[in-house]
Amino acid sequence: MNKISPFFWFDFQAEDAAMFYVDLFNGNPGRKKRSKIGAVLRYDKNAAKASGQPEGSVLTIAFTLEGQDFTALNGGKPEGFETNLTNAISFVVECKTQKEIDYFWDKLGDSGETGQCGWINHDKFGITWQIVPSSLSKYIGGKDPKGAARAMQAMLGMTKFDIAELKKAYLGK
Repeated sequence: MNKISPFFWFDFQAEDAAMFYVDLFNGNPGRKKRSKIGAVLRYDKNAAKASGQPEGSVLTIAFTLEGQDFTALNGGKPEGFETNLTNAISFVVECKTQKEIDYFWDKLGDSGETGQCGWINHDKFGITWQIVPSSLSKYIGGKDPKGAARAMQAMLGMTKFDIAELKKAYLGK
């Protein structure tokens, strides 16, 4: 386990979310299958009574995406405790190819809310992602300041990133 890892609080969707993300990352044609479900803890009778969750349902589920550990909790909605997810924190998925960008954009954006510059503001579970080409800094931070400015302008007009368009803008074509 990593020393620091994300921990998500869901009302009751922890298992569904973990399974969705593991399947999503393992299904990406551009990556090795390195994502998996780990330990699953379930509510026993006492914990279920205290939390209001059904006995035997998932309490926590550990999972790994591309080597990064995550944990998800089914915590319900305790009175006085705010559990809404925010897009102030997001997870960046660096993609080498347009095919990868398209894959993650389509899967994470489905039933979610997409935004500008590669952002999935909320996927169907409320998590925020950035789907970014690994070559982005080569274009918007390139050695040619005019090319970088053109690439930045092109990027600002995009929702889903288009690597060919970024390159074309950088090169002035």
